[in-house]
Amino acid sequence: MSVIPDSPPQPAPDDPHWSTATTAEEAPASTPAANTRPLRSRQGVWALLRRLHFYAGVFVAPFLFLAALTGLAYTVTPQLDQLVYGDELRVEHAAGQQHSLADQIGAARAAHPEGSLAYVVTPPTAEDTTRVVLNVPGLENDRQRTVFVDPYTNKVKGDLTTWFDETPLTTWLDDLHRNLHLGETGRLYSEVAASWLWVLVLGGLALWLGRARGQRAKSVRGVLVPDRSARGVRRTRSWHAVTGVWLSIGLLGLSATGLTWSHYAGDRFGSLLDAVHAHAPALDTSPRSADADSANTGGGHAGHGMAHGTGHSGLSGFDVSLATARKAGLGGALTVTPPAEQGNAWSVAQDDRVWPVHLDQVAVDARTGDITAYNKWSDYPLLAKLSKLGVAAHMGILFGIANQIALAVIAIGLIFGLVWGYRMWWQRRPTRADRRAAFGGAPERGVWRQLPLTVLLLGIPAVIALGWALPVLGVTLLGFLVMDVLAGVVQRRRHA
Repeated sequence: MSVIPDSPPQPAPDDPHWSTATTAEEAPASTPAANTRPLRSRQGVWALLRRLHFYAGVFVAPFLFLAALTGLAYTVTPQLDQLVYGDELRVEHAAGQQHSLADQIGAARAAHPEGSLAYVVTPPTAEDTTRVVLNVPGLENDRQRTVFVDPYTNKVKGDLTTWFDETPLTTWLDDLHRNLHLGETGRLYSEVAASWLWVLVLGGLALWLGRARGQRAKSVRGVLVPDRSARGVRRTRSWHAVTGVWLSIGLLGLSATGLTWSHYAGDRFGSLLDAVHAHAPALDTSPRSADADSANTGGGHAGHGMAHGTGHSGLSGFDVSLATARKAGLGGALTVTPPAEQGNAWSVAQDDRVWPVHLDQVAVDARTGDITAYNKWSDYPLLAKLSKLGVAAHMGILFGIANQIALAVIAIGLIFGLVWGYRMWWQRRPTRADRRAAFGGAPERGVWRQLPLTVLLLGIPAVIALGWALPVLGVTLLGFLVMDVLAGVVQRRRHA
């Protein structure tokens, strides 16, 4: 908001043709604008914001529209999963004593002896099945086979090819949202959307708040409520801007969290976490006793054997680790993972994203039932917490259905805001008999000449640094500048 000048610009006329400022080439020869250089003032900041907001809106809006549409589809994946895969995900009758994990894994391995055992996820609620996850050769792109077992009857309910515990349908919608099923190249679309979303939101807020101060009598209502008495482009602008104000916090959050797991900006964010040592702590599963590697029974050989799908006796390590974790206070759905090397501890991770969030982890010596390491969620670095919670919120799995509803509202609001933005562009088109066009023109060129020198001296290094931190933003911004220069050359030659 620091870009808002002390004296905001004059409001636009009600004429729907307003938006294309008269350039020096178009001005009559008798006017001072035709013969004098524009003065540097804070008004230049507003002019630059209008031009940047216009170009970013026109060219980035299609990417944002795709991200909003695919994201809206992803918000309902929990309900779609229950509808499509209800037979695998739910039990028939949640009654009676549950079988041990060893028995359930034994039933799953009897039905699916292929591959090796990766980990087991306990049911999040009494109506859910246990998930036995297998690493199976031949499955590509980190896919695994998940076998669903009824913990009450010990019967296998079915199996699915999953990706990080996501069903095939959720995985398909996830890929659609992230990369449009175009692989790493397709990820550029979502990174363009995330890189420019915050620029559009903050720029739009600055322009709208400045207009409200200058035109709508400093009223909060003027900022938060559309002007339904307006007509034409003013009415559309009012709906476009007010929608952006109401959704601004959510849109900025989606932009930030989307950038953290993007390709290029995500690498920069990972480097930042490395520099400040803010990554989530890794659970230490190394052996705690000198004879752990030579143990012939219990957790060491149990985990090693099960990792290769051999034997039934080693499965008892799952129950020992689960019981120990429960005693330590871990609740909800727990992921129990056998050690990759004999002698190492088993890991049990908590996944409870209902407030208050619980994401603790423990390492368990399955031979003795002792906890050898404990990572508490409360001890995570602040950046690691914000990153994990932000990603969960972005995926709609934080705080349950409330998160899904909020995401759906934001996605729908963004779609309407984009449509209103394009409608404004169309409404501002010239309609005079001697000058017609399909769309309105861009704001005046050359506004950088009106910027105060202080803004230029501080702004150029800041933009360069921002382009390094967000490479896709930097490259596309450079593309806008090149395109703008070429358009200016063409315009000058046309006038000449």
